[in-house]
Amino acid sequence: MQNDFIHILLADDDEDDRMFFKDAFEEIKLKTKVSTVKDGIELIKYLSRPNIILPHLLFLDLNMPLKNGMECLKEIKSIDKFKEIAIAIYSTSASEEDIEHTFVNGANVYIKKPSNFETLKKILSKVITIN
Repeated sequence: MQNDFIHILLADDDEDDRMFFKDAFEEIKLKTKVSTVKDGIELIKYLSRPNIILPHLLFLDLNMPLKNGMECLKEIKSIDKFKEIAIAIYSTSASEEDIEHTFVNGANVYIKKPSNFETLKKILSKVITIN
C-alpha cells in the first residue's frame, strides 16, 4: 500500500505556501500523498518518528524559524536512514550563493517559489516526473 503513492513532504513556515502547495498537487492529479510541517524542528521530529514511511521527495524552504532549511538539509544528509530522500529546495531566494550551498550540501534540485498558481503546478509536475 505504501508504494501506491509518491510520498511528498513540504517543510515551510508560510501557511499560505503550504496551502497552495497542497492545492497544486490536488489539481495535478498525480498519485501523491502530501504532508506538511511548519518548521525545521517539526520536520526532523516528523522524519524521526518510529515506523514512519519516509517521503520520496522533500520540498524544503530555506527561510524557516527555529531551524532553517540549510541546517535541516545538512542534518538530513548526515543521517544514513534519510540519505535516500530526494530533496528539492523550495525558496523565495534566487541568490547564487544559496543555490550553490544547497547543492554542495546534497540538495537534488533548487526551485525558486513561483509567483502564480499555474506556474507552481507546472514546476511541481515536472519535479515529480523527473524524480
